[in-house]
Amino acid sequence: MTALETDISTRFKSLEVTFKERSRRLWAAAEALAAGRGGITAVHRATRISRTTIYEGIKELGNPEQLRRQSDRTRSPGAGRKKAVDTNPKLLEALSALLDSVTRGDPGSPLRWTCKSLRVLAGELSQQGHVVSHQLVGDILRGMGYSLQANRKTSEGKQHPDRNKQFEFINLQVEENLQQGNTVISVDAKKKELVGNFKNGGKEWHPKGSPEEVNVY
Repeated sequence: MTALETDISTRFKSLEVTFKERSRRLWAAAEALAAGRGGITAVHRATRISRTTIYEGIKELGNPEQLRRQSDRTRSPGAGRKKAVDTNPKLLEALSALLDSVTRGDPGSPLRWTCKSLRVLAGELSQQGHVVSHQLVGDILRGMGYSLQANRKTSEGKQHPDRNKQFEFINLQVEENLQQGNTVISVDAKKKELVGNFKNGGKEWHPKGSPEEVNVY
């Protein structure tokens, strides 16, 4: 990497988090023009922004009047549609309550299990009076640090229609016994299950960066 590319890369890394798609494109174009001959290649090598994107930015910079009109259309701070969690502060609290006792891998929960899909969660929130879609629930979960991760356990068999209620009831019993100072032992009893942790297909919502580890063989 040349000295010029190093300088461009340093500036890019400092500003990258502030860029939107358009500002990123225009910044890259301005850097390329300032660098002179070979500037497009230098910016591309330093930032991995495509040459096509840089060319488009240069074309926009070459039309100041259009650039000014586009800037005038930019929304003022705070404008635009507000997020659902801003207009309905209790939504996040309600979703957290639904996940509190059914999040697999949550060390703070006695019951480490979840079988609630986005649609199930959206349905339960709707019953509580919240206007949500399963897509919105997914967006909120991602904002809470959840992501779809591979299901690392063996098949659980056919799911019972009241499976959520079963585990919520078990979790309640666990919490009550823990509060009373009683010892709680979790026994996973199935007719057929491999001994140890093994990978299988599928994904589920789970806190980012904490997939359940399994054996290679």
